[in-house]
Amino acid sequence: MTTRSTWNWIPCVAIAAVCCGACTVTSGNSTDTGMGSLHITCTQVTPPAAPAAGAAKGPCDIYAADGGPCVAAHSTIRALYATYPGPLYQLRKTADGTTHDVMALAPGGLADGADQDTFCGTDACTISVIYDQSGHANHLTKAPAGMAKTTPDNEANAKSAPITIGGQRVYGVHVVPGVGYRNNMACDTTTGDDAETEYMIVAGNLSNGACCFDYGNMERNSHDNGDGTMEAVYFGTCTIWNKGDGNGPWVMGDLENGLWAGDSSPYAANPTLTGWNFVTGMVKGDVAGANHWVIKEGNAQSGALMVPFDGQRPSSRWNPMKKEGAIGLGTGGDNSNGATGNWFEGVMTAAFASDQADNDVQANIVSVYGQ
Repeated sequence: MTTRSTWNWIPCVAIAAVCCGACTVTSGNSTDTGMGSLHITCTQVTPPAAPAAGAAKGPCDIYAADGGPCVAAHSTIRALYATYPGPLYQLRKTADGTTHDVMALAPGGLADGADQDTFCGTDACTISVIYDQSGHANHLTKAPAGMAKTTPDNEANAKSAPITIGGQRVYGVHVVPGVGYRNNMACDTTTGDDAETEYMIVAGNLSNGACCFDYGNMERNSHDNGDGTMEAVYFGTCTIWNKGDGNGPWVMGDLENGLWAGDSSPYAANPTLTGWNFVTGMVKGDVAGANHWVIKEGNAQSGALMVPFDGQRPSSRWNPMKKEGAIGLGTGGDNSNGATGNWFEGVMTAAFASDQADNDVQANIVSVYGQ
């Protein structure tokens, strides 16, 4: 049985490498990370308070009530808890390096896009931190050098993915080749063959065939550590490994050394997705030993989730899984970052959520992105 890590990382404002606040890093053997040379001890965390009885719930409130609270909750669009009062993301002016946190207009609300406009003005601005709202301090900053790209990644242009929700202008994360975010020392994320649920919201009309427009569980050293060492949600038209029906784009699972649309390729039950402005993509891994995983997808503006795959791992190469628990956005596990896409929000839990919880989360997503 694999033990999940229990440590907490709080990054400094300016991050050139890993900077720990409430964590301790030592050498030695560890089952926490899947990497024998790293052992990290985590402090206790406090998630946002549950909403009052009868009040509207955010996605992470729904998963918490289901018994699998979020261990990471990232969005530049909105608060993912009904009571979350903190910053959503940090801006950095390119010219002088000054930074500024963008908050939600109210707890549980949309980001204050007008505040970004005021701070950036006509200056070039990037997104320097995407804050974790879960209380685990699993914040995302630009990815360090990795095996595929041996120099650090770039921060996203903060102005390049504007959308309007309910008449309000907010900004997503515009991923282009060279842009990527990472936390290789994430706290309380799933490792080994243990369970997790992950989803992300992305633009349906922007993707490419390069590796890899991912969000989710990755290797802690930004290298390809072998089959099953990651489990992330992917969206795009990459066919290097496997594919769904037609020409894509598809929601697939990046399990390392394989983007999978199901358990075989081409997997006809996983359809090409067209005509959706925003896509909900979800990947779920069941409890250790179950040899069971699921892909779900939906129009983030209307309707319910579809389930293009629900079954066994593709082969013994990915069973049992060997997940390591880092968190990445916009790149593959080895820092392959030729992908293109617009990303808006994502969460990770350390549990296999119920179908009802997934459906309720999709209904919440539609209530926001469908405005």
